[in-house]
Amino acid sequence: MEMPESAQALNPVDLEGAAAAVAAPDTVTEKEPALSKESLLDSLTAMCADDADVNSDDIARIKQQFYSLVNEENRAAKAAFIEAGNDPEAFAPQADDTETKFKDTLAALKEKKAEQRARIEAELARNLERKQQIIAEIETLGADTDNVNRHYQRFKELQAEFNATGEVDQQHATALWKNYQDTVEKFYDQWKVNKELRDYDFKKNLAEKQLLLAEATGLVAEQDVITAFKRLQELHDKWRNIGPVAKEVREEIWASFKDASAEINKRYQAHFEERKKRERENEDAKTAICERIAALDFSAPNSYNAWDEMTKTILAAQEEWKTIGFASRKVNNELFARFRGLCDDFFARKAEYFKRSKEDMNENLSKKIAICEEAEKLQDSSEWKKTTDALLALQEKWKTIGSVPRKNSDEVWNRFRAACNTFFDRKKKASTDIRHTEQANLKTKKEIVARLLQLNTPECDTPREDAIKELQQLRATWQATGHVPMKAKEKLNEEYRKVVGELFEKLDVHENRARMNAFEASVEEIGDDKAKLRKERDRLTRAYEQRKNDLQTYENNLGFFNFKSKSGDTMLRDLERKTQRLRDELAELSRKIELISAKL
Repeated sequence: MEMPESAQALNPVDLEGAAAAVAAPDTVTEKEPALSKESLLDSLTAMCADDADVNSDDIARIKQQFYSLVNEENRAAKAAFIEAGNDPEAFAPQADDTETKFKDTLAALKEKKAEQRARIEAELARNLERKQQIIAEIETLGADTDNVNRHYQRFKELQAEFNATGEVDQQHATALWKNYQDTVEKFYDQWKVNKELRDYDFKKNLAEKQLLLAEATGLVAEQDVITAFKRLQELHDKWRNIGPVAKEVREEIWASFKDASAEINKRYQAHFEERKKRERENEDAKTAICERIAALDFSAPNSYNAWDEMTKTILAAQEEWKTIGFASRKVNNELFARFRGLCDDFFARKAEYFKRSKEDMNENLSKKIAICEEAEKLQDSSEWKKTTDALLALQEKWKTIGSVPRKNSDEVWNRFRAACNTFFDRKKKASTDIRHTEQANLKTKKEIVARLLQLNTPECDTPREDAIKELQQLRATWQATGHVPMKAKEKLNEEYRKVVGELFEKLDVHENRARMNAFEASVEEIGDDKAKLRKERDRLTRAYEQRKNDLQTYENNLGFFNFKSKSGDTMLRDLERKTQRLRDELAELSRKIELISAKL
């Protein structure tokens, strides 16, 4: 139940001052360069005219700065529009030639970027195709084992052409390089006629790779992880372009180079993960502020004091927002737009409240009188649950209604409270009888647990079949017994579940028996409905045939496989387990089908 309302009406002077405060609320702004829309348009136009590649980051930065200025102009225009006494919903931003030109320039840049990307992708595709052709030709040369020495000059020409051919798409680069290296190595492995020349190449390649390894090892100590990573990529490109080394050192030198690379990559990854972590933390913090404000019920304040208190909350959130750094570029602008929208919505609602608060009070009084009348109709009801829910709903509805004139506040509140108290006093008296019933149920369930504990003692000499039968009877009685007091429910249920589980173990009551009991009970519930019984039997028959087919498949597989190996032995045991499980399921389905057939 809410406390009596005591909102004080503001005099005309106070109301005008409050309205003035609402018309110019504190705002949240991101720190932006002091630029004009025209200068930003000029910068974008210059980028469009430049023959250099389009820089997406520069475009995004200029776009963000431009629309920050546009949004600020719109907000100022809207504030002036509202302050002039106009309806906020009627405001519409004026057309702006600069913004139109800006959008056209953005579109032109987008087309330019698309053309650049298409040109690059075409070049990458041509490079990929040529390199694949070179690999295929080297493979053909290596396959001619009798004439490998004669092909050596052509082989070197192909290597040079491969290295001179430009980059390919990253998704193909690793596999392509691996294929190239494997093909080159196979050619050298076949090249037996001129071993001296091959060994010379191996030695030269080894020396070059050792230099790259030394430089990569030195990069581990580089403080600038970005510089180290970029240089490492250059070293990898050079490594790929160097031919193979002797077999005995091939793995060793590659492992050393790979280890140095892994350390640099690890530091590079850690650097970006740390930055992403900070951005995620900032995103989470800003999201939390947005959600905290979004959770506020802007329609709840029903007095001037309540609006002022919520205003303090909004202003505190704005100050907190200013202390938080940027989130990732992908979400930072979206979060700020969301936050600004929430704040603008609040101050707009506050302005509207001060405008219509006087006439709303009389309307609120009529609504609360209607609630009183509904509560008075329910106060003599004996439908405890339904009426409780209804009165609680009326109480919640009451809370959503704003202030009423001060002279009527206590009167209407006391009327509503009296109706609610009348019903809840009657309900309290009736609930005493429910508690007596719960105590009786508690006694019954305690007796069931006590008897189950006796059955579970070593001294109990009840025959197993009789014990199982009594166990099922006690379980049925437990299920049929009603609620017990809430404070005793959890402990009593735990004792019951524990002793029943132990008795199932002691009396060897298997789960399939429990399933059959449950199935028999469901068949009994169907009764003499032949249509339902036939439908259930058909379902079980289909399941039986499916299991039967599966069993036949497994038995056939057992005859086909050779299980002499260790892995084959494991497969054999797995098939045998699945086969046995299917046999058990078939037996259970057969018993269920027989049970239904006996009733038809």
